[in-house]
Amino acid sequence: MSTLRIPDQGERSDLGAFVARVVRLDVASVVRLRAGAGAGTVTAWASTPFDVLATRTVHGTLDPGDVAVPAQALLTALTIERAETVDPGVPTLWPGDLPPETGWAAVDAVPAAEVEGVTERGLAVARENAGPMGPPASLLDQTVLTVQGKAGPPVKVPLRCLFALSGMGFVDEEPVRVSATGSWLRLDARYGAVVRRRVMSLPLLV
Repeated sequence: MSTLRIPDQGERSDLGAFVARVVRLDVASVVRLRAGAGAGTVTAWASTPFDVLATRTVHGTLDPGDVAVPAQALLTALTIERAETVDPGVPTLWPGDLPPETGWAAVDAVPAAEVEGVTERGLAVARENAGPMGPPASLLDQTVLTVQGKAGPPVKVPLRCLFALSGMGFVDEEPVRVSATGSWLRLDARYGAVVRRRVMSLPLLV
């Protein structure tokens, strides 16, 4: 049996709210829990319908230190049992990879109002172009923000990342911080972050 312990009631509620949003977006979603390396933290990862990972970190402990469970089971444990220590659910398979824990470089911060404005305009276009399976992938993959730091190449943010950020309810009045590795993009807001592999342009062969 797995054991998840989160001593602070407020942080248990925060994680419960995170998982509730995950279930609202996809009732069949899986949440992967990972213990921090000696930091007394637990990070939750979840897939979203936008092919973007959502994540949130709380203070606590996890045994074993890496487990994937059905989101609904974890939600039940956090919001109905409401104990300091819970069984997060029966382990299941996690689909895909996780980004690296190190190697991230801060790029810049984007005002929340700008992020919300671009998201609203994107939602309007998505409603006009949605089909039986939702908005087309070509629309979700469109670059809607280009963030340039003091060093390094610009980082392109696709619309699907903003949809995930909004769908998870992460944005408030604080700026959204953009960071990247060579192959991953991360957007951090007050209540959580979304992460996706970057689409890199390959050099032409000569």
